[in-house]
Amino acid sequence: MARVLNFSAGPSALPEAVLKKAAEEMLDWGGTGQSVMEMSHRSKAYESIIKKTEELFRQALKVPEDYHVLFLQGGASLQFHTIPLNFLTKTKKADYIQTGAWSQKAVEEAQRLGDINIVGSSKDKKWSYLPPIANANPDADYFYYCYNNTIEGTQFHQVPQVKAPLITDISSGILSQPFDVSKHAVVFAGAQKNLGPAGVTIVMIKKDFTDRIPEGLPAMLNYKTHIDNASLFNTPPCYSIYIVGLVLQHIQDLGGTDVLFEANRQKAKLLYDFLDNSKYFYSPVEKKDRSLMNVPFLTRVADPEASEAVNKKFVKEAEAAGLVNLAGHRSVGGMRASIYNAITVDGVKKLVDFLKDFEKKNA
Repeated sequence: MARVLNFSAGPSALPEAVLKKAAEEMLDWGGTGQSVMEMSHRSKAYESIIKKTEELFRQALKVPEDYHVLFLQGGASLQFHTIPLNFLTKTKKADYIQTGAWSQKAVEEAQRLGDINIVGSSKDKKWSYLPPIANANPDADYFYYCYNNTIEGTQFHQVPQVKAPLITDISSGILSQPFDVSKHAVVFAGAQKNLGPAGVTIVMIKKDFTDRIPEGLPAMLNYKTHIDNASLFNTPPCYSIYIVGLVLQHIQDLGGTDVLFEANRQKAKLLYDFLDNSKYFYSPVEKKDRSLMNVPFLTRVADPEASEAVNKKFVKEAEAAGLVNLAGHRSVGGMRASIYNAITVDGVKKLVDFLKDFEKKNA
């Protein structure tokens, strides 16, 4: 069976070269006679895998030496509580900007632990833009934002200009374009968008920021536990980390992040140019705030019942054409194409060709 083009928001497509490499090494990694799935996380063999993965990650993200890099479990969602538990500790106040479902979930978790100030919200227009920042507290323990909004299709293209230390979730935007880790106190990302399979979340923490972590926290929710044990306090998601390493090596083999970023710009331009010139489809997101990775789009069919019927028809016909996971999130509706790094320029061209043909037949 031929491979499909997978536009899922996550878990997402992986580079075919990575999947083939993993298949080759499934039964025997590096002459050890065992799969990485079977390997002890305390072994010298696995130690070399996790160290190499961190090295490649630091190179790709240009992570400064004064940052810890952790490979953790629990998904990005666990960080919504772990972050305030560790860092909402001095003034017990933090600023959050609400730009979609994931930042809203982060707010809800943080409110359990301290005084949360909402400095902006785009809920009034269904999260279709990034709101201006108002009344930011310079004495806040930190300022939290979601770098890329997977569901709603918005992305911060500039770092928020505030005085409080910055913390950001870059799960669906990681390695989509240049990103300055050094301007942040904490950066985290679930791997299952651009870096690998589900199961591992990567957290970068500025070393001097860990001084704020209080005593007496539960071991698994204390960042110091994982720092002191080099992400090996308990059995980590070994295979997921291994695949992340393969993905990062693949990016390096392609020519590095500059090549990746240029391809992402081309892909986004192809799709947005079509939507902006279509008389049938359109993007509901303000142009200046559009995501490079997640592209929701709607039809101009006014009647809700008829519109839903068209959406279902589109998704069904797209699947038959080998373009899968294009249904929009239930909170937005319509369709959504997640054009992560593993989706090629040619893949997006095929999607645009399908969109053109569907419009011609149905408009």
